[in-house]
Amino acid sequence: MESAAHVPVLLQEVLGLVAPAGRKVLVDCTVGLGGHSEALLEAAGPDAFLIGSDVDESNLLSAKKRLERFGPRVRLFQANFAELDQVLAEAQVAAADVVLADLGVASSQLDDPGRGLSFSVEGPLDMRLDPRLTRTAGDIVNTTEESQLANLIYELGEERYSRRIARAIVAARRSEAIRATGRLADIIMSAMPGAVRRSRLGVHPATRTFQALRLAVNDEMGSLDRLLELLPRLLSHGGRAAIISFHSLEDRRVKDAFRMDQRLRMLTRKPVCAEETELVQNPRSRSAKLRAAERRAD
Repeated sequence: MESAAHVPVLLQEVLGLVAPAGRKVLVDCTVGLGGHSEALLEAAGPDAFLIGSDVDESNLLSAKKRLERFGPRVRLFQANFAELDQVLAEAQVAAADVVLADLGVASSQLDDPGRGLSFSVEGPLDMRLDPRLTRTAGDIVNTTEESQLANLIYELGEERYSRRIARAIVAARRSEAIRATGRLADIIMSAMPGAVRRSRLGVHPATRTFQALRLAVNDEMGSLDRLLELLPRLLSHGGRAAIISFHSLEDRRVKDAFRMDQRLRMLTRKPVCAEETELVQNPRSRSAKLRAAERRAD
């Protein structure tokens, strides 16, 4: 079963930083397949209960199976982590002792052709993680004005060739709408300088553009900003928050929010990264960065 094979990223590091033993209210606001949640519940003890949320209904079904042995100690909600205040209100919880957010996309989502998240698997240009959303990556690619598209790719994908890519996309869509991941990847590749196309080193030329489109479709930066705004007032005194990010845009936001809010005490001077053993067992952990903070007493 997939959930049984699921390997949560930086698990021991998360447990060490949030110190769940003896804590009562645990929140995993990106519950995914339930790996982190399971470990938090086991470490916290029998009096703890967990509130888990995820935008992906299939993730929630997998997490429910994995966590069913904990019975009523687990409550799951279909919600974005930006809606954490609403989730806690619905659960009738005033504050959490532990809050965890893993901002990565699950392998099961990346490998699903229907989601269109990966250029390595042919699929529609969708990229929605939350089915409640209406705008797709195809909508952005086919309707956004060239300069705005270039800015989006540059700002969210940190792509140095964003203007060349946007120009190639606009030229291609004039003859036929761009609907599939493979065609978009080919267009991006064609826009690259010859040396980049021929190089076998580094990331695939389409990686940063696909990242930018996914972030835009799901408003991931806006959702993270909202979560970071909510955290200080939703943590109990002495409560701890841990956030795992996977690229510099996210990590920078987390670092700045934890450092600048006087209600929080940073527990990680530098981001915590995976040790070599985990890198070998779980390549996904290579880009993971963990930061944690504690709510100060007033």
